[in-house]
Amino acid sequence: MSTPIRTVISPGRYVQGKGAMTHLGGYVKQIGTTALLVADDFVWGVVGDQITTDFGDNGISFERVGFGRFATPAAVDSLVEKIQADGVDVIIGLGGGSAIDAAKSAGHLAGIRWVSVPTVASTDAPTSALAVIYTEEGEFIEYRFFPHNPDLVLIDTQLVANAPVAFLVAGIGDALATWLEARATSRSNSLTMAGGQPTQTGTALAKLSWDIIHENAFSALDAVRDNLVTPALENIVEANTLLSGLGFESGGLAAAHAIHNGLTAAPQAHGLAHGQKVNIGSIAQLVLEGAPREEIEDFVEFTTRVGLPNTLTEIGLTVDDEDELKAVAEAACLPSDTIHSMPFEVTPESVVDALKAIERLSRSIRAEKGLPEPVLYQAPH
Repeated sequence: MSTPIRTVISPGRYVQGKGAMTHLGGYVKQIGTTALLVADDFVWGVVGDQITTDFGDNGISFERVGFGRFATPAAVDSLVEKIQADGVDVIIGLGGGSAIDAAKSAGHLAGIRWVSVPTVASTDAPTSALAVIYTEEGEFIEYRFFPHNPDLVLIDTQLVANAPVAFLVAGIGDALATWLEARATSRSNSLTMAGGQPTQTGTALAKLSWDIIHENAFSALDAVRDNLVTPALENIVEANTLLSGLGFESGGLAAAHAIHNGLTAAPQAHGLAHGQKVNIGSIAQLVLEGAPREEIEDFVEFTTRVGLPNTLTEIGLTVDDEDELKAVAEAACLPSDTIHSMPFEVTPESVVDALKAIERLSRSIRAEKGLPEPVLYQAPH
């Protein structure tokens, strides 16, 4: 038997801070001189003038192209065609996770370098060497893996502070899963997204993300409500983006993200943020593990206070939606998904039971703690 390979991967450079966007051109010119920027109209309206001036000062020629809602195969292919037609040598994903994933995927296919510039701290996607590809309706299709991470990840924390607080809440939901999944992957010694077994480093960074979130979340959310950059916000942005990114990729994914992927197939859950659906996966994973009651109580109380869903009601489903829950569970248990990194066998039947169990479980804990009852989510039509 060959010796197991353990590995950690990371972006070439990570830059974070208030006003960091004013330094983007200086970092990009070390990577390329002809750039394609991928950003929707809203994001470009916020930072476009600043980037235009900055890139001009640094001798970088660029073109900006718009972006829809999801990183679809067609969106990626159109970016590749644009890169090849225009002789671009660096592509920059600017905005949310899907724009960044589309840029990464196109950069890889076109053989050029790529940069992630998140304007919110809503996912841990920006640092990774993979992209999540969806249908036009937002249903999960596949993970695409690349031979290296972004050359640069830059996040301006004033932009995070100026964004709606819901984005930061979603990022916390995504990042909280990182430790739960890395812990499970470490126990099973399964392969990670980095292509090897987990290292102590990847697992420790996942736990550090969890600890920082529990120490700083409420202060950071209050800061964003007032559009302020504080040390607590800086800590949460680093936990959501860098530590969770390194932790999930080199520490391992397990049931929480697989259940998220399954939930993208439920029409009732359309319109919810990635981190909101991931949080349902996290509480379901704790149920599957038979986690101690105290741990589940702490998780439900914390995520309720943060503003994350932990019941089926809050993602538009009920325990009576048998067909939908079965479809979610079967998708989560596909052979290619990360649920098989759990240290025990997981079946679609056990996932359905776990998803049903969280409804009464979370409701009872919320009642015991004097927390609000769940409000039914209604997907936009």
